[in-house]
Amino acid sequence: MLSPRIILETLLPHLKVAANYARFLQPKISALPDKDGGDSFFSAALTDADLAIQNFVEVALLGHFPSIRFYGEEYKSSPNTKYFRAIDLGKKDDYLVTLDPIDGTKFYMDGHSNYQIILSILNTDDYEAVIAISPSEQVYFYAFRDEGAFQGTLEMNLSECTPLKVNSTAKPTILLGTSMSLLTPALKDKYQVINAVDDYSKSVQMPNLNAILNGELTGAVKRFGQFIDGGALAFLAREAGCIVTTFGGSPLPPLLSCQDYKLPGLIIATSHIVHDDLLKAVRTNYLN
Repeated sequence: MLSPRIILETLLPHLKVAANYARFLQPKISALPDKDGGDSFFSAALTDADLAIQNFVEVALLGHFPSIRFYGEEYKSSPNTKYFRAIDLGKKDDYLVTLDPIDGTKFYMDGHSNYQIILSILNTDDYEAVIAISPSEQVYFYAFRDEGAFQGTLEMNLSECTPLKVNSTAKPTILLGTSMSLLTPALKDKYQVINAVDDYSKSVQMPNLNAILNGELTGAVKRFGQFIDGGALAFLAREAGCIVTTFGGSPLPPLLSCQDYKLPGLIIATSHIVHDDLLKAVRTNYLN
């Protein structure tokens, strides 16, 4: 029987090659035309690496699992999309593999090191597995559902990685995603607040959402969580011990109930105290 672990173990060597390619190409990258319909500052950039890495992973998937469902960020531009059985969620245990070939394309194009390759395996209700590779830093994080999160270097196989547990006493820093800057006044007296768009700099690297896994962040708020990136990283954070809820404070809904490959607004926190502060800020300044 095809399992999430078999899928991830099979793809890991290919993902490592893709990571090496991304690291090699970054200094040489040239931008292609902007993505159509991008609704955020960071989704406005499209590079050669996005397309090349997705095509590479697609070939590996079709070669190993020709009947798999697959949805990649660049599906509209890929010549391989038509060869997959489907690009959406199916019935229970008919897994959908998703890919963000370069998460943080803006970071990548501006020479920062905190871009990622994110591959996920989705079931109808929740993620079954997620891997997030940081090519420049030569590390990766991964998690299987209800098995915790793990971290390792690119030289390691899955079984060689070590358990990852978030630091609930990390420095009080909050990352606010696109259109969430209105929460800043309610949080700035207690936390250092970083606005993903307003505070972006080409010359000074800022944390991305994955920074919650290494202690750089104590919390984050995202207007929505795309299946391929924000939602996937939220799953990693949850498996590492973070509290992850909707803006209403409830558990995340089943994936099959979501529209446009997006989870609703996400609150991610390393402790209940931080979660309570973020929940209050959202309820007071965003929902009302």
